[in-house]
Amino acid sequence: MEPNSSSLADKNTALPDEQIARPANWLDQYFGVTRRGSSLRTEILAGIATFLASMYIIVVNPAILSDAGIPFSAALSATVLISFMSSLAMGFYARNPILVAPGMGMNALFTYTLVQGAGLSWEVALGCVFWSGVLFAILAMFNVRQAIIEAIPPSLRYAITCGIGLFITFIGFKNAGFIIGSDATLVTLGNMDAGMVTFFIGMMATAIMVILRFNGALILGIALTTLLAAPMGRLWGGDVVVEWSGLAAWPDFSAVMQVDIWGALTVAYLPFIFVMLFTNFFDALSCFMALSESADLKDKDGNPRNLKRSMTVDAFASMIAAPLGTSAAQTFIESGAGVAQGGRTGLVAVTIALLFLPFLFLSPLLSLVPSIATAPALVLVGLFMLAPIGKIEWTKFDQAFPAFLAIILMPLTYSITLGIAFGFLSFVLIKLFTGSIEQIKPAMWVTAALSIVMLVTTH
Repeated sequence: MEPNSSSLADKNTALPDEQIARPANWLDQYFGVTRRGSSLRTEILAGIATFLASMYIIVVNPAILSDAGIPFSAALSATVLISFMSSLAMGFYARNPILVAPGMGMNALFTYTLVQGAGLSWEVALGCVFWSGVLFAILAMFNVRQAIIEAIPPSLRYAITCGIGLFITFIGFKNAGFIIGSDATLVTLGNMDAGMVTFFIGMMATAIMVILRFNGALILGIALTTLLAAPMGRLWGGDVVVEWSGLAAWPDFSAVMQVDIWGALTVAYLPFIFVMLFTNFFDALSCFMALSESADLKDKDGNPRNLKRSMTVDAFASMIAAPLGTSAAQTFIESGAGVAQGGRTGLVAVTIALLFLPFLFLSPLLSLVPSIATAPALVLVGLFMLAPIGKIEWTKFDQAFPAFLAIILMPLTYSITLGIAFGFLSFVLIKLFTGSIEQIKPAMWVTAALSIVMLVTTH
């Protein structure tokens, strides 16, 4: 995900009681803006910064979900609605400066593993999203996060993020035609045509803007690549022709309430539900912990501020995402962009929510964006998700091998679930046959059993 400044601002942390000024208005009082050493202006600017860093999801998420059969405009409406509703809840209920929106990795798992890989209809896949959200809510309600954290080895948690990153990058190259199938070598470089040239220029421009720390580098890269695609498609043909279909239209709610809740309650689909739960739960928890550490968003006990409420909002977002017609929503690490600008309260999340709302009516404009324009963003998001790879203890082979399998098998099998399954299975088998059975926690036994069920039923 899009990187933030290397050292997030810590100057606006909570002030001592004797230095706290009187709240300026009800917003200040409700969110505790002054009490946390911030200002209304700072909070709003922080919300704008986070929105610019993450608004690429408005286009990228529908582009991925359309590969699963969900109409682009319907997926766009669902993306905007869930981002608005869940970020608003994060601001008003949890009062944290964190964006919640359909997550990268979750949309890839939904489209390329559940629908294209396992053959589920997108309606049933949405049902799996719903039930993973229900389980997430139960975990958040009973506050069992510590037991789950201790059961899954850190190396596998890092590996799953990295593997999903490589998988998303591979999808970006594939969507751009930069990598194509080959009978001789399985995959090879695509044809040197207008599409490849447009993609390569867009990818390099986006990378340079990221390096130069442009606000909203990914969305700027999408816009630039779209502008390049229009003349190149008309001059040299191919699949990069951009067609104008209008500026605005009423939202498309055709995917709303199309979720097949009961169809997803099949034994064969339980591993998919578990993988979605696992991925979403740990993404949310790691995001909250990272942001709380970098910006001192902690309570008096040193724990992430309002963590239980924040996790509840994340679970709520996952549950309502399915009826709206999109893959699960989750916390965005791009929230660090707003924190770096000094944002410290839920007013940041409320600002972000309100900025999403106008795009509910801009589906014709956003549908101009061809797949090669979103491909550079996918490649860069994959790079950002590889950040935890240095945390894996590669010199400890019993940790490194399961992590390696999880990372490499996701892109090679074109399945996030298979990568996770073989990673967990190999960890349990290695510990079992090397005399370290005591290191296998109950949750890992359950995970290994679910992995076997998934492999048997889907392959």
